[in-house]
Amino acid sequence: MVWIDYVIIGIIVFSALVSLNRGFVREALSLVIWGCAFFIARHFYPYLAVYFTSFENELIRNGTAIGILFIATLIIGAVVNSVMSCLVVRTGLSGTDRVLGVCFGALRGVLIVAAILFFVDTFTDFAQSIEWKQSQLIPQFSDIIRGFFNYLQNTSNFLPDR
Repeated sequence: MVWIDYVIIGIIVFSALVSLNRGFVREALSLVIWGCAFFIARHFYPYLAVYFTSFENELIRNGTAIGILFIATLIIGAVVNSVMSCLVVRTGLSGTDRVLGVCFGALRGVLIVAAILFFVDTFTDFAQSIEWKQSQLIPQFSDIIRGFFNYLQNTSNFLPDR
């Protein structure tokens, strides 16, 4: 193993430890809230954008509506997340919650590493280095990255068709 492999392991372990502290319910609910924020912003911005007639540029109007919906959803979600976390503590499930949080955090760490590896590979020449080629863990992430971009290619309106 080379130093890159140790950095990859460190990121995954750090993410797992953060989730150990926060717990599964808080972590999972945060992920759901972010998903809802993206969904709400994507699907409902046209209804809010019509109220921003002072902006002549449609891109600015839509961007403002998307930003407001996204941030408002995150704020409401934070309140819900706080209430749910209090309920978990009061029911006495905090130990189980934290153990499940470690699993969730490790999975999140894997996804973070996959994103970092994609950006490093795409935007730098570091992928041509000896350390990159000698890494034992980097090849394991190629399936995750490929699967993610296949999903994006099939679902996004922003990416051109092949």
